[in-house]
Amino acid sequence: MINKISNRLKEIKPSGIRKFFDLVQAKKDVISLGVGEPDFTTPWGIIESAFYNMGKGKTHYTSNNGLLELRLEIKNYLKKYNLDYDEDEIIVTVGGSEGIDLALRGLINPGDEIIVPEPIYVPYKPLSMLNEAKAVTIDTSKTNFRLTAKSLEEKITSKTKALILCYPNNPTGIILDKEEVEEIAKVIKKHKIWVISDEIYSELNYGKEHFSIASIEGMKDYVIYLNGFSKAFAMTGWRIGFLAAKKELINELIKIHQYAIMCAPVMSQYGAIEALKNSFPEVEKMKNSYDRRRRLMLNGFREIGLDVIEPEGALYIFPSLEKLGIKGEEFAIRLLEEKGVAVVPGTAFGEGFEYNIRCCYATDIEDIKEAIKRIKEFVDEL
Repeated sequence: MINKISNRLKEIKPSGIRKFFDLVQAKKDVISLGVGEPDFTTPWGIIESAFYNMGKGKTHYTSNNGLLELRLEIKNYLKKYNLDYDEDEIIVTVGGSEGIDLALRGLINPGDEIIVPEPIYVPYKPLSMLNEAKAVTIDTSKTNFRLTAKSLEEKITSKTKALILCYPNNPTGIILDKEEVEEIAKVIKKHKIWVISDEIYSELNYGKEHFSIASIEGMKDYVIYLNGFSKAFAMTGWRIGFLAAKKELINELIKIHQYAIMCAPVMSQYGAIEALKNSFPEVEKMKNSYDRRRRLMLNGFREIGLDVIEPEGALYIFPSLEKLGIKGEEFAIRLLEEKGVAVVPGTAFGEGFEYNIRCCYATDIEDIKEAIKRIKEFVDEL
């Protein structure tokens, strides 16, 4: 019967990140720089709020859009980035990942093209393909991993439906300047295409402010804004995020959400309310810790002799191995086997990045020191 499954599904490759995650699980005493999630436990106030509300019997369905109280808190939070969305222009989603799928399913017709600047977070290309769209990639390696208005303009055709914009970027940590975003917005308006703006790392920036494309005058008509609680609030397992867009589009997207999901988990929604109300001091502490570890890993890699563009946000460093003459896939497998350190090959984030690896610095600082020591030993032995 397996030959009767969807042809589209057969064409999709498993996640390159999860492939190495599974390899790590089979080994002992491995230092993992692979899976991209905070190493902090969710702040206690968030956990306590979820417990309290469950204890009060709040364990039932919410409205499809999510709890009104949470959507009002999200509305208020978005003002920080000069974004003006009403509570009925917000859908609370099952993590940012559901928001990605929801946006793509809501926009794509078979044969449409989705522009995907690479390297980028893993699901965008597979989800575009599952919705019968063609993923048109832009290689940003020649522009220091920064999408430019010029490179975007060159890829737009009559079939282009949307651009994926993922900054602060996973896996590079790059943040676009305000001026760069404004130039991209001009191209979007000129060609009247959508932008799916994934801003899940907006709170994790190190000395450089995040600027949202949705804040530019007139861009609300073109933007589906995605964000969530997993990264900033260390809530990866809670699976809670949100999507914001103009009400006319929300009225259509909610149909997909209500049939596929019904609503996000209510206990996670109560935790998210507490996160937005009272947990930003904890976010700042975690961010400062990530920044120390970011600088430690960055300096360590540079001392080893790896080419690295400094990450300005998120949780990752994306060094190049080209000078060493070894590709990321071989490097990652051998480093795991010979030194017990797990990293992710760059090809997980785009086909043109065979000489890169992604390393996550959201791990114990002593583990980072030991990992750098082992990587240096490995490089010296090449």
